[in-house]
Amino acid sequence: MPGLQLHTNAFVLLKKLPADRFQQFTVISAVHGPLLCLRRISTKPTSTAIALDLFDEADLFLESSNQGRTWFLKEARLLVRHSAIGRSYDALRLASAFTAVIARNPVHEESRADVYALLRQTFTAFSATGQPDIVYLKALYCFARDQGYPVKQEWWQGLPAGDRAAAAELLNQPLAGQTAAAPVVADLTGRLEDYLRTRTEILME
Repeated sequence: MPGLQLHTNAFVLLKKLPADRFQQFTVISAVHGPLLCLRRISTKPTSTAIALDLFDEADLFLESSNQGRTWFLKEARLLVRHSAIGRSYDALRLASAFTAVIARNPVHEESRADVYALLRQTFTAFSATGQPDIVYLKALYCFARDQGYPVKQEWWQGLPAGDRAAAAELLNQPLAGQTAAAPVVADLTGRLEDYLRTRTEILME
């Protein structure tokens, strides 16, 4: 009986070290949500298969023999590679932290397209800015909002007045105009992470 076939665009969220001749990835599709994928490692020195990396957007051809619990990667075509993220340690660390949050949480079907668009916007921002801490704060806030949590009404409204003003500027103003000091961003990010751990079902770690 032939396996399930799937053709979709997806972002690479996680990439594990190879084991037993297979490379394991977690990817996310705007239509199908997070998917666990395996790719056989080629032993041929002339193989032309694209080596997928973290944050890549790719056109994938997948097959599953267990009703979609895992997918074997048959073919991949690279669409966008966000290699600039790897040039900054902080950008790489925070981008990886954000994709890990996405990977470990189920994404509601109605919000998959929004989360996919958020990833594209976030990876572009991580690649282009020297303020990855602000990008991470914005991305985490938007992800919680897209999952239906009242993050503005509960988290933001619960901040002291001065912190509400700082958070509003960070979340609403373009990155190019941001002037907040790193400790301010770190404090607000920590408070947002604490809120997500204690008041939502989002798994942070």
